[in-house]
Amino acid sequence: MNWNKLTLPAQLEEIKAQSFEKPVLIFKHSTRCSISSMSLDRLLRNWKVEDSERIIPYYLDLIHHRTLSDQVEDEFGVPHESPQVILIREGKAVYDNSHFGISYPEIMSKV
Repeated sequence: MNWNKLTLPAQLEEIKAQSFEKPVLIFKHSTRCSISSMSLDRLLRNWKVEDSERIIPYYLDLIHHRTLSDQVEDEFGVPHESPQVILIREGKAVYDNSHFGISYPEIMSKV
């Protein structure tokens, strides 16, 4: 999986713009949380190379960019959780889930 790293607030406008072309997935990950690591691993094990043609994946490291996570919450109206996936389409959050609710098949069914 070829993640785009979400590290700057200005990228939120870029994500909104990209989401008009194809859906954008934001994965909020805490490197200190075993549940987050398991959720990320399940997503990575299921990801197929061709999925990159259908969705743009972003990775947000919550330990290094917690303030940016708050900005994601404000921008897209999705309360913060960790781990968390948020799917953006046409500039708006259309799906989110967290913890063990993060499911590759479910995410891809929303794309």
